[in-house]
Amino acid sequence: MVFGELPDLPYLPELPDRGVGADMVGRTASLLVELPVEVQPSGWRLTDRPGRDVRRARDHLARDLDALEEIAHGYAGRFKVQVCGPWTLAGAIELRYGDKMLADPGAVRDLTDSLAEGLKAHIAGVRARLPGAEILVQIDEPGLPGVLAGTVPTASGFGRLAAVEPPVAAERLRAVLPPETFTIVHCCAPGLPFELLRTVGAGGISLDASLLRRRDEDRIGEAIEAGTAFFLGVVPGTDTPLQDLDVIARPAVELWRRLGFNPSRLAEQVVLTPSCGLAAASPPYARAALARCREAARVLRDDPEDRR
Repeated sequence: MVFGELPDLPYLPELPDRGVGADMVGRTASLLVELPVEVQPSGWRLTDRPGRDVRRARDHLARDLDALEEIAHGYAGRFKVQVCGPWTLAGAIELRYGDKMLADPGAVRDLTDSLAEGLKAHIAGVRARLPGAEILVQIDEPGLPGVLAGTVPTASGFGRLAAVEPPVAAERLRAVLPPETFTIVHCCAPGLPFELLRTVGAGGISLDASLLRRRDEDRIGEAIEAGTAFFLGVVPGTDTPLQDLDVIARPAVELWRRLGFNPSRLAEQVVLTPSCGLAAASPPYARAALARCREAARVLRDDPEDRR
């Protein structure tokens, strides 16, 4: 489905309904180096040695990569993989005896280093299967705004973990970004820290376009001026009647017009996407949503001035 509907930017899908280890946190946790985890009633937690939960997660990923190699044999072009970012991961995984990893700066540092090493190996594995592809990496950080605002609950749920200072958040996130690889940071939560993401060196920012606010537009403009690509979520991630192409493309076109950028750059720096993941969508809707994003992108190649 992905290669059929998105031939210019296919990606490795995540299918969390398969169970433990197929979810965003579990799949990325299976990439961690020397930081084994397991599932407890409260969620993922560090453990002394890898167990069946990690093996299941690695099996899911291995089967997906086998299928990818078969379907994409000989593919040459851009190909995207995605992993859970360090701050969202730190807010989801618990220490062996205590609170979430986010509560311990040393644990966060260890997690970041482990993730960076595991992601490097994952990219190498994908490149070995798709030697002609240019690998793009998406870092999913839906928890980042909460980390910065100090709203992440403790493991008990009765308190909130202390806010992380933006320079510290930027340093740890920057450490995960693979060198010489185009990287996109995705966040579908309100309060996206545009300035932080611009400074960490991400090549692209992915967000839900419905969450854009006028007060953010100066920072968005600065990021665009610096060459950052924007992946704007303009199609709902769950089954709903799909709108006309002009309506879907309108948030991107109007944002570009308000910021005063040259219309010729619109299609070069903006990609239209679903607002967030399609895991809750039916297969027919997922196919239709991907197709509609691809079709609406043609609107961006037209001169926006012609539609005034």
